[in-house]
Amino acid sequence: MQLTHINRQGRARMVDVTEKRDTVRVAVAQAMVEMQPETLRLIMTGGVKKGDVLAVAQVAGVMAAKKTPDLIPMCHPLMLTGVDITFSFDEQNSRILITAEVKTTGKTGVEMEALTAAAVAALTVYDMCKAVDRWMIIKEVKLIEKTGGKSGHLVRGIDNNEDG
Repeated sequence: MQLTHINRQGRARMVDVTEKRDTVRVAVAQAMVEMQPETLRLIMTGGVKKGDVLAVAQVAGVMAAKKTPDLIPMCHPLMLTGVDITFSFDEQNSRILITAEVKTTGKTGVEMEALTAAAVAALTVYDMCKAVDRWMIIKEVKLIEKTGGKSGHLVRGIDNNEDG
């Protein structure tokens, strides 16, 4: 496997996608935020003094997807056609699972946008709740699924090139 973001001189470059064809591209990424049970309860009941934690995190995730090329130097600016951020509560393990789905039709995928959206939504949950729980843990930021382009449809745990 060869790195595509390296030019002939061994320096970073933005990959040339000029000759690639447009396809519908979708990426799904996740992040998890572990916290104290009381913190999760405050989020679930709207008791965090800064406001609606999930509403703010959702907007932050959408904004982050749109700003990905401003944050990751070699990412192409893309016309995103959809961004959705969802949250699942795991009360038994006192954590929130954040899922970001990003869509476009274009020459390059939206994996980085989905990963950035999930990570920034998780960071926003931390920011909104740090006054009551400074030791929250953000972990397992990962790509779950992607469709479109030459590699087609890949799902974590089904693709032979990863460990699940």
